[in-house]
Amino acid sequence: MPEFSVPFEPANVEKSAIRRFYNIGGFTVLMQFFASSLLALALMVVIKWLLMKLNPGSPSSAVSHYMRKSSILAAINLFTYMFTNIGFAIIGLKWAKIKPSSMIKTRDYHFADAVQHCFAGIFIWYSAAIISQGIENIFSKYGFTTEVMDMDYGETGIGFAVMVLYSCIIAPVTEEIFFRGALMKIFSKSNQRFGIFMSAMFFGLAHGNLPQFMLAFLIGIFFGHIDMKHNSIIPSIVVHILINSLVTIITEFKGNTIAMGFLELAVIICCIIGVIMLVIFRSECRLPVSTPEQSRRGIAVAKTSVGIILAVLVQAAYTLLIIYQTKT
Repeated sequence: MPEFSVPFEPANVEKSAIRRFYNIGGFTVLMQFFASSLLALALMVVIKWLLMKLNPGSPSSAVSHYMRKSSILAAINLFTYMFTNIGFAIIGLKWAKIKPSSMIKTRDYHFADAVQHCFAGIFIWYSAAIISQGIENIFSKYGFTTEVMDMDYGETGIGFAVMVLYSCIIAPVTEEIFFRGALMKIFSKSNQRFGIFMSAMFFGLAHGNLPQFMLAFLIGIFFGHIDMKHNSIIPSIVVHILINSLVTIITEFKGNTIAMGFLELAVIICCIIGVIMLVIFRSECRLPVSTPEQSRRGIAVAKTSVGIILAVLVQAAYTLLIIYQTKT
């Protein structure tokens, strides 16, 4: 209002209020990280114990091999992240006193917008994938690999079906609920731009390796942008499902030269259209610009947030540990 103004430097009481939300976001990330790791470990231990009891003559290595090849590990992965992503998104929103229903109060979103976002998203994904592959090549020169999943993971028909269900539906929906639906709203209390970038950073860190971090971070910024524009996670869910489905299809046809040729041509055509769509989108809707006052309420306050600092350090340390363990 005209008779009011925002001071450039927030007072201590305001800093404390903003820091509270940043702590909520950071500790929500930490809880989700540890809960998903412990839940997955517990399920694997229990199921392996049951299989050993049902097959008393089988060695432990054979049971582990069966779990990896069958649908069991794929199902554990699906259940773990579906439960923790949705569960801790709700916990974080409730803790911050934000109504979960606010995630889908969609504004000015039409079919034409979905098409525009999908083409632009494919271009951003393809560009980020090139950067990610470059990082992967650099790591491989020094004897490291950034692969976090065996290629023979879930080889059975049911295992493949579970992995497709998770990759193409469950992961896109639940990740958007957690990262854009909860984290971005919590981190955007005083600075929308900060909320977009912070949620994208944690989205990248959640993937556990540097190349995937770069890919997820860049596409995460776009997801946050379109969700912020339409005040809903629906736009990013649609694009996320498309990209993950496209990756799944490409992965399955890698050994088929003819099919890959058609797929690569289709992707290139989509990328050309995507560049145009992205330019149009950015000309009509730019990323939220922080005022000088908002800037003093973003990183300046976040760097004093114990929750954010711990969340970044823990996930970064985990990523480095994974990279170190995969040295060939």
